[in-house]
Amino acid sequence: MKRFEHNKQIALKWISAFNDHDLVALLALYSNDAVHFSPKLKIRLPETGGFIKGKNALHDWWADAFNRIPSLQYELIDLIVNDEKVMLEYTRKAHGDENMMVAEVLEIKDALIIRSRVYHG
Repeated sequence: MKRFEHNKQIALKWISAFNDHDLVALLALYSNDAVHFSPKLKIRLPETGGFIKGKNALHDWWADAFNRIPSLQYELIDLIVNDEKVMLEYTRKAHGDENMMVAEVLEIKDALIIRSRVYHG
């Protein structure tokens, strides 16, 4: 399978695992020392500057989100894929919250996400 197609499959698995709130499947897509940036991290955990590193930190971040927002779902709108990165465009949905347009870039190396960065208003 070409890397381009493999990266697309990683992104689709990412969306599926996130929507299933399946931390095991989600974390399996990441390298052990992956770095993640989110504007929400800057708000909820200002001491991080928006960055967390490693699967343990990712686990804690997403477990907290899934516990606080059990209805959290991402509706995929589009994917832009190349040999090194995937850009996902999706709508963040949760009961009681306004829908939010989001873009997320996954940087992939050796079939694992090594960096991810979220963009939203």
